[in-house]
Amino acid sequence: MLGMQSRAEKPDQKNSMTIRIIVSIAAMMLAMMNPYCATASLGGTADTVQADRARMQASLRMTKKDLYAVHELSAPNHVVVREFVSPTGIVFGVAWQGPVRPDLRQLLGGYFSHFVEVAGTQKKQEPRRRRMMVEEPGLVVEGAGHARAFAGRAYVPQLVPAGVQAEEIQ
Repeated sequence: MLGMQSRAEKPDQKNSMTIRIIVSIAAMMLAMMNPYCATASLGGTADTVQADRARMQASLRMTKKDLYAVHELSAPNHVVVREFVSPTGIVFGVAWQGPVRPDLRQLLGGYFSHFVEVAGTQKKQEPRRRRMMVEEPGLVVEGAGHARAFAGRAYVPQLVPAGVQAEEIQ
């Protein structure tokens, strides 16, 4: 009988392990679908800067300023991304420069769809416009460049700490 009990317990252990795996996979998928969880994108938290570093395969250098911190990511493709983090741990601005544009979906996070919508409207109105400029009450994105020389920045005015000038986000 003892042998029968241990055999009966094994399927339960297998089911329990299967359930744990399914729950873990579901949690990872939910985290990936949430732009604020997956990366340290605009409006996200500083805790996830390491996810950006890993995704970009970049080195990370942090500089403390009086009113914020700058997390500078340098990727092997020579793209440099700076994430500006408030004392409360929120990414209020990002800036980039390099030979190619970084993944703006990654950098803008939850603001990306609004950016695409506004930028698409501008492109229809001014098809030859080369400079990217979105200036909305809740989002500012500026960018310019050509092959091998791109630069830009994005920030959320309401998230910029008091005493910090927008010109510092570069």
